[in-house]
Amino acid sequence: MPASGIVLLSLSIALAEVHFVDITERAGITFHHNNAATDEKYMMETMGSGGGLFDYDGDGDLDIYLLNGASLTGPTEAPASTNRLYRNDGAAGFTDTTSQAGVGDTSFGMGMAAADFDNDGDLDLYITNFGDNVFYRNNGDGTFTDVTNQAGASAGGWSASAAFADADGDGFLDLFVCRYVDFRLDNHKFCGNLADNVPAYCHPDVYNAEPSVLYRNRADGTFSDVTLESGVSTPGEGKSLGVVWGDYDNDGDPDLYVANDSMRNFLFENDGSGSFDDVTLLAGVGYSENGQAQAGMGTDLGDYDGDGWLDIVVTNLDFEYNALYRGDPSGVFADASYSSGLAESSLNYVGFGTIFFDFDNDGWLDVLVANGHIIDNINLFGAVSTYQESNFLFRNNGDGTFTDVSAASGDAFLREDVARGAAAGDVDQDGDEDVLITRAGQTAVLLSNEGGNQNSWLSIRLVGKASNRDAIGARVSVQIGERILMKEVKAGSSYLSQSALELTFGLANATVADRIEIRWPSGTVQTLTAVPTNSRLTVTENQP
Repeated sequence: MPASGIVLLSLSIALAEVHFVDITERAGITFHHNNAATDEKYMMETMGSGGGLFDYDGDGDLDIYLLNGASLTGPTEAPASTNRLYRNDGAAGFTDTTSQAGVGDTSFGMGMAAADFDNDGDLDLYITNFGDNVFYRNNGDGTFTDVTNQAGASAGGWSASAAFADADGDGFLDLFVCRYVDFRLDNHKFCGNLADNVPAYCHPDVYNAEPSVLYRNRADGTFSDVTLESGVSTPGEGKSLGVVWGDYDNDGDPDLYVANDSMRNFLFENDGSGSFDDVTLLAGVGYSENGQAQAGMGTDLGDYDGDGWLDIVVTNLDFEYNALYRGDPSGVFADASYSSGLAESSLNYVGFGTIFFDFDNDGWLDVLVANGHIIDNINLFGAVSTYQESNFLFRNNGDGTFTDVSAASGDAFLREDVARGAAAGDVDQDGDEDVLITRAGQTAVLLSNEGGNQNSWLSIRLVGKASNRDAIGARVSVQIGERILMKEVKAGSSYLSQSALELTFGLANATVADRIEIRWPSGTVQTLTAVPTNSRLTVTENQP
């Protein structure tokens, strides 16, 4: 029998004991998103913005970066605003270090992704905007340098989510940038009730798709646009909002999934060299179960059913449904949206950010969805939906189904928000994952997980050597008895957001992880045995 003596993971704490507490004010996070709303109803006013959790100063805890809007029509039309960086000072809370770090971009911000693109030992920061994007290189001393022009990865147009991965296996991180629609202030259209002159935010069908971009890292601080030659170019298609990298076919290289608004989603299969084939239709992950394109917003990859194959969650518009595609060795996904219990609750809601994470540490990945409508005056159009909506938390039952436990998970899941981004990570280092939620035109929200750490856990941070420094794309499998839990290191997912690079595994009532297998992006496989639970590991590639 394995060292743990456990054959099947079981839930060891009562559900009611796990809940989330809003600690935003107590933590010293005063950020308020300025969406610069105008009577013109410019589209980006309602689509932003995101944020993320990353350790920018290398002290071992998670800091917070939040994207802000900006005036679209002149400085007198809206208050000045910047993005904000908050340094995690532990029990003392968070300190706003935006100015001293030099990351207070004043563009109309959308999303972010953080990763060590130059392999120098610290996390760099890529910012997406309405307009040119911004690339900040971490100087390793708490400050950043704007290297956008040098890097050559500004994209332009209207960018949304972004994500890093080593697509070509050379040890340096490449970058995919979602771009949305060809909207400019000078081609803005009136949408809404023309007869009564009641404007509303436009549907994306009104504008052409803006092509997304894949940048290849040249390993010299610069990037080249390889969208066409890599095979991820989709002329006339796209309107991309969410992106996530992951090895869906278990062949050792990162594949690419893109959520598109009111167009089919994309699944690009990597051949190992950074060239891709569009396998969306063959895999069955481009449309709803009745063959309709949905309004893909946010997306994530995770093995929710514990079969060793990555599954896909995608959030969508109201009167559609949030989709869950179950992975399979055949390469063809099954639409498990309704059979899993995720779809029906979502029909009257607009989902944006979404994450797979194990909030109660029972060894099964749960799902969070950040909700909020797009049209702020939707009550004027006789709709049953509302602009502000409550968020969802779905608990994994361990049998392929989920239960909506939002109402039992704290006041933060009862109130109605205009939520957009969502990210998870163990902010207070107590062994369970906390949640950051961003909201359009409102404050950001930091939710502390209370009670999840009553079950066992394991935190794993990876340091690459032959692989990229943060081991983005690495796959970690943790064996407890007869079960194997699997996660991959990701830099960018959800909607406009980034979760922690450190992997937190919930292990129910186990006292020992029997075996940990790490498949590094370089292809090296490393194993550890008999690892005590409730501990934090830092594992360096090819070192004991």
